[in-house]
Amino acid sequence: MNEAQKKAAAHGRGPLLVLAGPGSGKTLVITSRTKYLIEECQVPPEHILVITFTKAAAVSMRERFYGLMRGKRPPVTFGTFHAVFFQILKHAYGYTADAVAREEQKCQFIRETAKKLGIDAPDEAEFIRGMLGEISYVKNEGIEPEHCLSSSCPREVFPRFFREYDRRMKAEGLLDFDDMLIYCRELLTERKDILGAWQQKYRYILVDEFQDANSVQYEIVRMLAGPSGNLFLVGDDDQSIYRFRGANPKLMRQFTEDYPEAGTVLLDINYRSGADILEKSSNLISHNRDRFKKQIRPYRETSIPVQIHSFPDVAKENEFLLQNIKEKHEAGISYRELAVLFRTNIQPRQLLEKLMAHHIPFRVRDGLPDIYSHFIARNLIAYIRLGMGERSRDLFLAVMNRPNRYISREAVDKPRIFFADLLNYYSGKKWMEERIHAFEEDVGCLEGMTPYTAVHYIRKVIGYEAYLKEYAKERGINQEELLDILEELQEAAKEYTSYEAWFFHIEDYKREWSGQMEQLAVDREAVQLMTMHSSKGLEFGTVYITEANEGLNPYKRSVTEEEIEEERRLFYVAMTRTKDELHICTVQERCGRRSQPSRFLGELAEE
Repeated sequence: MNEAQKKAAAHGRGPLLVLAGPGSGKTLVITSRTKYLIEECQVPPEHILVITFTKAAAVSMRERFYGLMRGKRPPVTFGTFHAVFFQILKHAYGYTADAVAREEQKCQFIRETAKKLGIDAPDEAEFIRGMLGEISYVKNEGIEPEHCLSSSCPREVFPRFFREYDRRMKAEGLLDFDDMLIYCRELLTERKDILGAWQQKYRYILVDEFQDANSVQYEIVRMLAGPSGNLFLVGDDDQSIYRFRGANPKLMRQFTEDYPEAGTVLLDINYRSGADILEKSSNLISHNRDRFKKQIRPYRETSIPVQIHSFPDVAKENEFLLQNIKEKHEAGISYRELAVLFRTNIQPRQLLEKLMAHHIPFRVRDGLPDIYSHFIARNLIAYIRLGMGERSRDLFLAVMNRPNRYISREAVDKPRIFFADLLNYYSGKKWMEERIHAFEEDVGCLEGMTPYTAVHYIRKVIGYEAYLKEYAKERGINQEELLDILEELQEAAKEYTSYEAWFFHIEDYKREWSGQMEQLAVDREAVQLMTMHSSKGLEFGTVYITEANEGLNPYKRSVTEEEIEEERRLFYVAMTRTKDELHICTVQERCGRRSQPSRFLGELAEE
């Protein structure tokens, strides 16, 4: 170990903050300090608690610790926040594993609550994901649901939704991960005897990735540490990128205020990245004001310079990625050492198609969505199929009121629907007859168009884009996310000259996608594709950052200084995933419009 690592590992009693930059050996420090407490400080191992953020990290940390102990397996507790807090609740209330709500149960409660409150979500999976995230945010932040600016349902409806979901969970005797935190804090606050018992049990607490902690987790850990304050917190405020989950990097500063006697150790040597990568990433992050100032040194003095590429459009960028990946593999580099990082999970659709076409295996870490299964894609296809002459009831139901034409479901009560039937149903109601005539005329215009022209016509002339904006406004959803998908679908349609060719491609894509997913269940030799958020904690030989452009990096919704700083931290995390080579790509045109390079590229050259 280097001197900073030794100093941190040999810390005895009292609070300590360890600032651990990327690739600085924090796992070695945590496991070595655990060993030091047992062997040098004579601390009984059962009195030591090591908290990580994921179960995989806890298992890995424990195995690394056992390796240091040369085969001995002292009963140190390694666990996630949720696992530790559940143990406390289990001893107090007799909870069993059956009390923890399964994912499918939570999804079912969301569906039933939406139905009860009359909420109709066109994309159920997306709605459920969004609602669970917002419910989690309210619980973790300890705020009233009235103060949550919901983007998944109308904001005035969210408090009722939250309370109905919560009532249902309690009625079934279930709790989720967020409840574990809330109930645990309540228990330890109200029962000083129980708190005292756990303080006696865990006299030394070590927390990994502390920059990802939220205020409730920190509050409970402080309570458990008690008067002795034997808290050993390891983290890097520059890598705090989960604010949307409640993570608060300011807690690291708060810790130094709560424990003014606490020491601070900076792990200042990066063992992962080459010198140029480290220099440029350090220049970038130095533009953030609200952070601990750090001077990180490279262990490797030489490296391949960071390579920045500018391409006319995304198609040319993908050609470069494909060619470079092929060259690396032909040179003997494993596919799994190559990682392509994206800011959002809808970006890589075109690259996925190219990888599948060239039979290059890939692993999708985020479960990237099949864009053709999104409700917007289904709506566009329904319009086009009506234009091609199909007349099934399902097609009419999908789009007849998108935009709203005020057509009743009772008017489409047969398996096949014709415009004449609709006119007959609304006979004598001139305003409805005019709407139906316009609907029929628009559908007729779609016949014979190219897919790209049809999508543009549906968006701008029929008014589907205006419908999406209104839909987003009514539900408090950020409209940019929906419009991004619409843009991507129009871009996807550009190279096909007929509907049949485009639809054949969509079905072929789905089959290939399914085959890739099945193959990857057994094949680990694959190019890694993931969002920047998912790359945290990982490392690769070569990293490609794609579309480093304004609107993506930083993301267009980030406008305040605090939001821009988080976006900069995210870019910093992406850059520091690589050991050897870093390629940053920017494009001059996205979705048919000029696009500016990311401001972050200009910050790489100077502090």
